[in-house]
Amino acid sequence: MNAEFIEALGQLEKEKGISKDILIDAIEAALISGYKRNFHSAQNVRVDINRETGRVRVFARKSVVEEALDPRLEISLEAAKEINPNYSLEDVVEIEVTPADFGRIAAQTAKQVVTQRIREAERNIIYSNFIDREEDIVTGIVQRTDNRNYFIDLGRVEALLPHSETMPGERFKHGDRVKTFITKVEKSTKGPQIFVSRTHPGLLKRLFELEVPEIFDGVIEIKSIAREAGQRSKVAVTSRDTNVDAVGACVGHKGVRVQTIVNELRGEKIDIIRYSEDLTEWIASSLSPSKVTSVTIYEEEKMARVVVPDHQLSLAIGKEGQNARLAAKLTNWKIDIKSESEAGVDFVPAHSEDEVE
Repeated sequence: MNAEFIEALGQLEKEKGISKDILIDAIEAALISGYKRNFHSAQNVRVDINRETGRVRVFARKSVVEEALDPRLEISLEAAKEINPNYSLEDVVEIEVTPADFGRIAAQTAKQVVTQRIREAERNIIYSNFIDREEDIVTGIVQRTDNRNYFIDLGRVEALLPHSETMPGERFKHGDRVKTFITKVEKSTKGPQIFVSRTHPGLLKRLFELEVPEIFDGVIEIKSIAREAGQRSKVAVTSRDTNVDAVGACVGHKGVRVQTIVNELRGEKIDIIRYSEDLTEWIASSLSPSKVTSVTIYEEEKMARVVVPDHQLSLAIGKEGQNARLAAKLTNWKIDIKSESEAGVDFVPAHSEDEVE
């Protein structure tokens, strides 16, 4: 190694943020192992790299004793004093033992250590960047797929999109651009692993933040989301500004904002619900687009009995109970739906057939 190598380490420090001193310490430690391996030495040794010139020297470290029983590890007091009269018992004497061709080994080892440390530093940088982006939306390009995952190129790293986290019927091919939601970032021996999803409710929330400036700015707040990915979702919103209509802002002029999100989610239907602090009004709104005649609250059971016009019953319940199910998830209340003609029947919450968990 030479002064140019030391200068190169200094440049790395500026560009990659890897401390030159830490790199040199790591090279010295690796060279100790390299010396013992290549020269079959059982001595205690220290490797020193000059921080200015890059010169590498190897020193054998020997303890000063009365009589040396193991010359690889010990030196007699008499021999030590021949080197320096100031040595005394239990001191450590360092004797240079640098092999003639050690420079070649040092150069190879240094290259390996620096390459490894650069790789580790880059992995740590990527991990640090993405751990702060958990629960955020990212756009990537599909690179390949196997039986379990799509591999999404995010630039400096690949993300894993499990097939189970894609919407029903959704298929991607190489080169497709896709928006996903980061659910988890983990460290591994191969670098950071990033897991993403297309079905997570967080994706819907982030898409609304991208398309509706009032949500991004905090004027409109998303209170809750209930989603059955690829089929239908309900999003409850409220406005902190009385002059801003929360639902209207999310729908956009001629529905352009919500339609952009629907297109991204491959036609998933989205109901935008106006949130209310009034529980009765809130539960009634959650069953949109169905009209509601009345809502009765049962606090102890955290259950609501909802009465709808007879012709609205199937709409309120939805196909295979989907509308009622999403409303229950959205409000976090159990909802029992009755038609007006059924409303006269005694209501027994614990045995309701239309109850939706």
